[in-house]
Amino acid sequence: MTKPADKIIVALDVPSKDDALRLVEQLQPNVSFFKIGLELYTAEGPDIVRAVLGNGANVFLDLKLHDIPNTVARAVESASKLGLQMLTIHLSGGTEMIRAAVAAKKAKMSILGVTVLTSATQQTLDELGVGEQLDRHVSRLANLGHSAGVDGLVASPFEVKFLRAEFGDKIKLVSPGVRPRWSEQGDQKRTMTPREAIEAGADYLVIGRPITAHKNPREALEKILDELK
Repeated sequence: MTKPADKIIVALDVPSKDDALRLVEQLQPNVSFFKIGLELYTAEGPDIVRAVLGNGANVFLDLKLHDIPNTVARAVESASKLGLQMLTIHLSGGTEMIRAAVAAKKAKMSILGVTVLTSATQQTLDELGVGEQLDRHVSRLANLGHSAGVDGLVASPFEVKFLRAEFGDKIKLVSPGVRPRWSEQGDQKRTMTPREAIEAGADYLVIGRPITAHKNPREALEKILDELK
């Protein structure tokens, strides 16, 4: 049976390797999955991935790759060699790019397709000239990714419910935009509480600042885990 702790990926949205490893040490007794995003990866490079993996943790490398197919494929191939567990690409890169990414990965690494960022709203899509409603656009990109062979989808908790209904257990659903009621929303617009996101059908919850910016990160994590029990 899956424990609540197995569903949480802590986002290491911090500026340095020392800060990241300090958090891993504090939180690892309770969780084993950590996200490394652009800020930390740009500052520390592949060494931070190796360091977190070296502590016995799992790594979700959130680079949201979006480029020409060959470039993305080579980046996926390089990431695979690090031994990490999950890597993100932008589904808006199109079928050829998605297939190139899927073909380049090693068997043990999952490719997750990002649909629409949780900071985006309908106004964002309108500004970009996307001529459909946000939920329909998420569904379009999700189907594109599923057809091209991604292992999972990244979507806000608000889209998880209809994606779960659409795909069943055929694909993993990972939700950022998860905020406990006692935390600040920050720059994410489409958010839910951890319990709401799990009940909507998310397999994994990506939670950063409510934990990492808390005065006592372990206490914040334990509070979230208690809410999920």
